[in-house]
Amino acid sequence: MLLLLTSLHGGGAERVAVHLLNGLDPGRIDARMGLLRKAGPYVDLVHDQSRLLVAPDGETHFNYDGPNSDQYAPGKLIGSAVRAPLAFRQMITETRPDVVMSFLKGTNLLAWLSLMALGRRRPRWIAREGNNVLAVVNEEAPNEFIRKASLSLTSRAYNRADAVLANATDMAETLIADLSLDRSKMRMINNPIDLGTITAAKDQPVPGAPKRPYIITAGRLEYQKAHEVLLRAFAQSGLWRTHALVILGKGSRLNELHRMAAQLGIGEHVRFIGFVANPYAWIARADLFVLPSRWEGFPTVAAEALACGAPLLLTDCKFGPRDVIEPGVSGELVPVDDVDALARGMAGLIAAPERRAALREAGFARVQRFAIGAMVEQYAALFEEFAPASAR
Repeated sequence: MLLLLTSLHGGGAERVAVHLLNGLDPGRIDARMGLLRKAGPYVDLVHDQSRLLVAPDGETHFNYDGPNSDQYAPGKLIGSAVRAPLAFRQMITETRPDVVMSFLKGTNLLAWLSLMALGRRRPRWIAREGNNVLAVVNEEAPNEFIRKASLSLTSRAYNRADAVLANATDMAETLIADLSLDRSKMRMINNPIDLGTITAAKDQPVPGAPKRPYIITAGRLEYQKAHEVLLRAFAQSGLWRTHALVILGKGSRLNELHRMAAQLGIGEHVRFIGFVANPYAWIARADLFVLPSRWEGFPTVAAEALACGAPLLLTDCKFGPRDVIEPGVSGELVPVDDVDALARGMAGLIAAPERRAALREAGFARVQRFAIGAMVEQYAALFEEFAPASAR
C-alpha cells in the first residue's frame, strides 16, 4: 500500500495519512508514504521514518506551499506536470504496491499522470478527495478558460480511478454530480480523530495564552477559511470588551488580516499565534471554538475541538459540518459569509454558559464515533477490497 502526498504541510488530509501510516497493522497491510518533499509539521509524527519515500531534489523542484492560485505560475505548473509524475512513478516502480491512494485534487492529478504510463502493470488506485473540488477550482483558476479546463481534467482523472473516496456524506453526493462519476466507484470515510493523543495533550500548559477569556479558531490563513468574516463579527459583537480572539494557523493572508484587525479597532484584542505543536491545549481552554469557513471537506479541526471539550459554532458550509455535529445539539451552525449571523451566534453563546456546557457534553459524546481505531479499520477494509486476491 502506497500513500501519495506532496508534503506533510497542511491540515486534515496530511494528518489522516500520518494516522494511517502509524495505525495500520503492518502484518496485515504493509503501508508506505511517498512525498515530493519531506517537509511539514507532521513529518516528525511518523513513527517509522523508514516508511517515507521522498523525491530526489524535492526542495528544489517542489518547494511551494502558498495559495492554490500560485500553482498556475508557469515554472511551478511545468514542474508539477513533468517532474512530479516522474517522481511518483519511480516510487511506485520501486515499491510495487498493490494499491495506491493519493490525497487531494492536485496530488490526484499527478498520481493519474504517473500511473498512466504503467498500463496494465499499474496498481489499483484510490483517489481520496478531502475538499470541495468545485470551490477549489473556482478559487485557484485565474480565468474562465483555465477553470473549465481544470474541472474537465479533474473529472477525467477521477473517472480513471478504481475508487474515489470522500470524507463527508454531502461531499460524496456532490462529487458524483460535479465530476460525472460512476456512483459504484464512490466510497465515504470520515476523518479519524486521535482521541487518546488529544486527551493527553489538552491539559498541558499553554505558554503565552491571553490573561482573559478567549474565543478561538484554527486553520490556514487563506480565503477558504474566511478569517476576515470572523474579525468583522468579533468587532460587531462587542465581545472584544470581555474576550480575546485567538487565531491558530499560518498562511499568505497574515499581514492583510493584521491590518484589518487594526482598522476595525480590535487589533490589541486579536492574537495571531501561528502554527502550534499542541493546539488542543489552546482549544480546551477557550470559551468557544468558531470555524467560519466558506468551504471544507471534513473539518477535522472542528471534530478535534469537540474532543477538547469546546462548544462549537460553525458555518453551514459544504462540506462536513453536519457530519461533525448534530445542529442544535452538539454544536451550532450559521450561514456562510454572514457577518451578522456569526456575530449574533458568538454573542449568544458567550452570554449562555449553561448552553455552552450542554454543547460541550453532547459534543464529547458525538466525537467518539470518529475514534481513530474504527476509522483505520474502515481504511484497512477498503484497501483489502481493492487489493488483488493473491495479496489479501
